[in-house]
Amino acid sequence: MLFRDQVALVTGGGRGIGEAISLMLGAEGARVIVAARTLEEIDSVCAKVRSAGGRAVAMSVDISQEKSVARLFQKIEDRFLNVDIVVNNAGIGLFGTVEQFPVEELDRLYQVNLRGTFLCCQQAMRAMAPRRSGSIINIASVVGIKGYANQAGYTATKHAIMGLTKTLALEAQEHGIRVSAVLPGGVDTAMVSDARPDLNRSELLQPEDVADTVRFLLSLPPRAAIDEIYLRRFTSKPF
Repeated sequence: MLFRDQVALVTGGGRGIGEAISLMLGAEGARVIVAARTLEEIDSVCAKVRSAGGRAVAMSVDISQEKSVARLFQKIEDRFLNVDIVVNNAGIGLFGTVEQFPVEELDRLYQVNLRGTFLCCQQAMRAMAPRRSGSIINIASVVGIKGYANQAGYTATKHAIMGLTKTLALEAQEHGIRVSAVLPGGVDTAMVSDARPDLNRSELLQPEDVADTVRFLLSLPPRAAIDEIYLRRFTSKPF
């Protein structure tokens, strides 16, 4: 069990990629905090972790709100004393052309995707730095390095998360903390179905593929670090 007794926080853990990561961490022996806004979803994921023999607790959070994030990390400290792994997976997708996209939706994207990830990284650093150890993994997207029509606002937030990740990796290194990003291509989740209904779901990555990539990053030898992984669907079809 790779992460036996380590304390791992997964935001957006109630479904899709977050659920798969939570299940993987539980199976590898971590004590998993499954966090999201919807208690019913994270309670369900915790039940799945426990039924597989793992340990998990559900904690509600609105990552766009500074006080909510601070309360989450305080609860973790009160219950577990420390946190070893933070996977920032929570995010939303809102789509449309630049010409037609409501600025209110742009603000919402930045509140959740960028501000939320920033706040969680900030609290994770404050918790991990005194112990000089820990891992922070930000789940970004292929749109963090590419652009697609009708996804300008979403793409802008994922590019911003990559900027945050690159800077934080430099700042965290002196404290013994590794920071990485995973940039999946299309994954078979509800968000991708909404953004790209034209895609054949059988040709998409699965949430478990992202979870396996997170496992790989967390199991690197102490002297090794990987800044980012762009994860794409392997296919025998010509590009």
